[in-house]
Amino acid sequence: MGRTSDAPQQLVEAARSLLHDRGYSAIGVAEICERANVRKGSFYYFFPSKQALTVATLRTTWAAERGRWLELLDDEDGLRGLETLFREQAGIQLEHHVSTGSIIGCLYGNLALETGASEADLRSCLREIFDDQSQLVFSALSKAASVGTLSMNRVTMETGRGLIAQLEGAVLLAKLYDDPSRLANLWQQMAGLLGIARS
Repeated sequence: MGRTSDAPQQLVEAARSLLHDRGYSAIGVAEICERANVRKGSFYYFFPSKQALTVATLRTTWAAERGRWLELLDDEDGLRGLETLFREQAGIQLEHHVSTGSIIGCLYGNLALETGASEADLRSCLREIFDDQSQLVFSALSKAASVGTLSMNRVTMETGRGLIAQLEGAVLLAKLYDDPSRLANLWQQMAGLLGIARS
């Protein structure tokens, strides 16, 4: 296998790729180890189970993505950052469709749908991620209201969750129908929910 110090990261990277491509149930520890170039016998030294590796993979992935979300949401009026964020999220799906011919979907949303009520630790991790995303959106809405670009009555955690749900739903339908055009008007849909006019 590779150097011991690199093995956990290699396993996380392999798991991320396979989870995106195939989902949770369709992959096993042996395949992850083969992709990571790590002996299967060494896997359990680092992770007690596939679920534990998946949780570590999600936490690592979201930590990196969260930094990008914060960067995009760091604007003066809050709404511009939200618009940029949601347009970028749609763009990721569109770019993947151009390069592969398919919509990849959201890693977190895909796993939430697939695992359902099973895999309690994984479900808890996904809840934390979606709660954090909703909180980041809520903070942006609060900033927008503080500078007068959004009505204060729109600033609730439910609105934040609703915008995340709108994003996840739009990506899900684009994947289901293999139709990237379903993401073309994502921000206009968000603006409608917020009661604002945005081009």
